[in-house]
Amino acid sequence: MGAEVAKDRATLQNSSIIDARTLENSHKRLAEVIKPGMTVLDVGCGTGAITSGIAEVVGPRGRVIGIDNNQDLILKARHLYKDNPIISFEIGDIYQLPYQNEFDIVTSARVLQWLSRPKAALQQMVQAVKNNGSVLILDYNHTKISWEPEIPKTMQDFYDDFLRWRSDAGMDNEIADHLPDMFSELGLSDIKTTKQSEYTKHTDTNFQTQITIWADVAAIKGIQMVNDGFISEGQRSQAEKDFRKWINTSAESQTMYLLAVEGKKSKQ
Repeated sequence: MGAEVAKDRATLQNSSIIDARTLENSHKRLAEVIKPGMTVLDVGCGTGAITSGIAEVVGPRGRVIGIDNNQDLILKARHLYKDNPIISFEIGDIYQLPYQNEFDIVTSARVLQWLSRPKAALQQMVQAVKNNGSVLILDYNHTKISWEPEIPKTMQDFYDDFLRWRSDAGMDNEIADHLPDMFSELGLSDIKTTKQSEYTKHTDTNFQTQITIWADVAAIKGIQMVNDGFISEGQRSQAEKDFRKWINTSAESQTMYLLAVEGKKSKQ
């Protein structure tokens, strides 16, 4: 039951945010460690924006597979990158990955935060990576987000309810900081964490795009929260309105706490 609720609440209604991501800007640690000729599995690949960047690095001697449970996103990815022969996109279940000891790197970015059983999914990724290969996960601790100056109380209340709504579905709002222990429990070694927090300030050219994410969450996920009985429509709409006004009149910066955690699979 929990997995289905989490899956429903995680469903992406608009892919514009993930479409705009790149390997270099959105998965920096992975960009540092992948090499030409590698085999890479991108779990929860969405429309393939980061996956395509991986393919550019590994080149014609490499192999890249993107897998996602959202058929619409996979179909879009296949269309966008149909001319790149080293990438394939598959529809699949993160809890039942059809791979065993096949990849040099298995990666997933901003995906485990949406799962009710992240450790079970991570176990599947460990099985998919080769001996001496690496698992590299990028994810948030949503409790450590910060804004300057403080956001309006209506939006802070909405955000607190958003985290409660996620927890109700079994999602871990602090998943980033729990990953190292999960890696260790699953037998991965040489565990390393790299801070990748997303910081944006009002003088950045992409500031509006980055900080408006939470107004969009209020507009989109907020509807689901209303339907699930966590907030009223009045609370949702007022939070969105006040936050958008805050962006235009007061906002200075936003920091989203993000960690890259990697570990090596020992020979089994």
